[in-house]
Amino acid sequence: MQSSVPSLASIENWPVPTAAAAVVRADGTTAGSYGPTGQRFPLASVTKPLAAYAVLVAYEEGAIDLDEPAGPEGATVRHLLAHTSGLAFDENRVMAAPGTRRIYSNTGFETLGDHLAKATDIPFAEYLHQAVLEPLGMTSTTLEGSPAKDGVSTVDDLVRFAAEVQAPRLLDPRTVLDAMSVAYPGLTGILPGYGHQRPNDWGLGFEIRDGKSPHWTGATSSPRAFGHFGQSGTFLWIDPDARAACVALTDRPFGAWAVEAWPPFTDAVLADLRTA
Repeated sequence: MQSSVPSLASIENWPVPTAAAAVVRADGTTAGSYGPTGQRFPLASVTKPLAAYAVLVAYEEGAIDLDEPAGPEGATVRHLLAHTSGLAFDENRVMAAPGTRRIYSNTGFETLGDHLAKATDIPFAEYLHQAVLEPLGMTSTTLEGSPAKDGVSTVDDLVRFAAEVQAPRLLDPRTVLDAMSVAYPGLTGILPGYGHQRPNDWGLGFEIRDGKSPHWTGATSSPRAFGHFGQSGTFLWIDPDARAACVALTDRPFGAWAVEAWPPFTDAVLADLRTA
């Protein structure tokens, strides 16, 4: 295809065995793609936005309420989505009162999955399939374990998801606006791989760029940009000001190479979009 984002080809220079990437505009058209976009990659924590979207569908269907109790005492579904339930990163241990600290938590998303399964009497992976994957035609995406980190997908499928988030059909746009807005503003916390952030802003299942430094997005990314990256060397960002989203999947774990490569890559993509 003719690409209006030639910088996507720079993933060839990433020190990874395999990489694929694409950019999708807010109108749902693909601006460009590069690499094996139909190859399935482990998503790691890029699973979380998909899981959060399923939770928001359940909320709109009336199966759950965002402010109903879930997880530790005093915590709600909203706290779990925003990493403010107080649960530890990877163990069922309470480290803070709900709403007081931003503690990034896989356990919190696993608790969400259990809560939704109990409320709907449908296993979470099946609910995700019925509520999000099937309607969007994400036929190559599966959840093979934890709602926090065990998704497997392709760039082609995540382009469909990124198009949905930018122009929602499965959710009321106001719900998506809530998800991409800061929940519990001002909380400090650790962004995995990047250290303490003051504030460490998150929406509901999406991390928000704001003024964070260092960060995995670009220096020219909008403060309103939001998304997620994964420890399997994967990311998805959506930049409302650029009216576009970018997906990149690799098969090398996140590390110093990604910290170095991703921000200039994002800046180059954004520059291409401005001149397209």
